[in-house]
Amino acid sequence: MQFDFSLISDAAATLGRAYGWTIFITVGALVIGIILGTLIAVCKVIPKTNIVAKILDKIVTVYVAIFRGTPLTVQLFIFYFIIFAKITFFNTNLHPYFIAVIGFGLNSAAYVSETIRAGILSVDKGQMEAGRALGLSYGKTMRSVIIPQAAKSIIPPLGNEAITLVKDTSVALVIGVSEFFTAIRSIVAASYNVLTPYIFAAIVYFVTVLIMTMLLNALEKRLRRSDNR
Repeated sequence: MQFDFSLISDAAATLGRAYGWTIFITVGALVIGIILGTLIAVCKVIPKTNIVAKILDKIVTVYVAIFRGTPLTVQLFIFYFIIFAKITFFNTNLHPYFIAVIGFGLNSAAYVSETIRAGILSVDKGQMEAGRALGLSYGKTMRSVIIPQAAKSIIPPLGNEAITLVKDTSVALVIGVSEFFTAIRSIVAASYNVLTPYIFAAIVYFVTVLIMTMLLNALEKRLRRSDNR
């Protein structure tokens, strides 16, 4: 069956809006994942010298185990149908797209935290000792000395996480989010043509990932140049 290209013209606005939501979910989830993942990683690596540090370590350990040990689809179902089902803002239910951002973000944080923790542990222990010897607090040394050095080994895996998030956004369909791949599927259903829409989707995802990879490589080169100064 020959594909009617007028369908793509009619669906251009829908595809553009759906692609925008895909990028929105990806960026929002990555921001949540990096911020929360950093906090979790710090809780994992700080010395367990008091009861608070020990409790935080136990909490984040359970958190990481739960989010890494259960399917993302199940997590989205729980967020949408249980946790946020009765929560309202200004007398309206939280929009499914924002629930998707939260769900993907919390899931991403569990993986990002392990990446950041490994990056922090890769920095020589003498760096922390040197910072403390100069009179810096543990937190100041971590922010100003350890994390900047760890960033060089953290950024490549974070780039991979961002790329994975772009492709995993299609899972948000289960809570009614009409992201890019869902829009493509609707075109397939309306046109009874499989080949052209899916090839178009593959090209869009490929170009998106290619651009993200180029930006990541540029960032890595910039960090390497700063090391040589």
